[in-house]
Amino acid sequence: MSFVEARAQDLAPVTVACERQGHGEPLVLIHGLGHHRQAWRQVVPLLADDGQTITIDLPGFGHSPDLDPAVPRNLSTATAWLEAVFTALGVDTPHVVGHSLGGLIAFRLGQAGLARSVTALAPAGFWTETERRYAYAVPTAARQGVRFLPEATIDRLAGTAAGRTALIGTLYGRFESCDPKAAAAALRALRDSAAFTATLRAGRERGLFNGDIPDVPVSIAWGTNDHFLPPRQAARVKLMIPAARLVPLSGCGHVPMNDAPDLVARVILQATSTPADHPRPSAPTRGKTSTEGSPAGGRAVRSDAACRRQPWSGSRTPTTG
Repeated sequence: MSFVEARAQDLAPVTVACERQGHGEPLVLIHGLGHHRQAWRQVVPLLADDGQTITIDLPGFGHSPDLDPAVPRNLSTATAWLEAVFTALGVDTPHVVGHSLGGLIAFRLGQAGLARSVTALAPAGFWTETERRYAYAVPTAARQGVRFLPEATIDRLAGTAAGRTALIGTLYGRFESCDPKAAAAALRALRDSAAFTATLRAGRERGLFNGDIPDVPVSIAWGTNDHFLPPRQAARVKLMIPAARLVPLSGCGHVPMNDAPDLVARVILQATSTPADHPRPSAPTRGKTSTEGSPAGGRAVRSDAACRRQPWSGSRTPTTG
């Protein structure tokens, strides 16, 4: 792990913890609310041979200090300081993968021309008011509960299927197979998230995402057993981003990186690959608003033969075998 400090124009410096693995074309992975970069720990080893992976802790989560009080906590500002973080890391227009809150951020990075491709896993922000309230209540209740548990009790509960069901059953589709150490670490990350409350407050803003992402390849993957952000929300995303590829993740809950890391890795690799007989596209132009589409852009070559059509319009689901 290392820290990088970046400063966008007219903003106070932002410091984020990050971890890099592999070499080649960069892929940035962004976690969700109350989580940390270790959310990707089972997926990263499956991607490292195909390029460089960069996992980050958003400010106020994981090991990253919270934002300076003078830095506005909104998506437009996050896009600005993330561009500065990319520059500080020495990466230009990386592929971006985001989960939940991270998926919403990835969309905004794509709109700003800061991502070569966008892959969003159950992106937040496409809810009705009732759905938003539920999505806020679940992690808030979990965090309140964990805050009063002794360290040993967290480990003990995370070590049993019944304990994991009680603590994280709403978020995971296959909680019984969740690694106890990973479950305990995720609970501690939720408990210790300095930016948790302020991030929820900022998320009450209406119109968190508007418009399209016409010049960037977009893939949207959603667990079919996601009870936290129901997969019906994917249809709302598709209305805004008509060219997006929808991928239902069979049997997965809200955190598919835990439920099926192999499946998530295949979705990412397909989304970031370029067929051998197609030239690699140039990076999207920042701030461009053209409606012309562009081909998927470029990590290792992957065959599309491992995919099969699903009833979900425009979707492809990698086989689990």
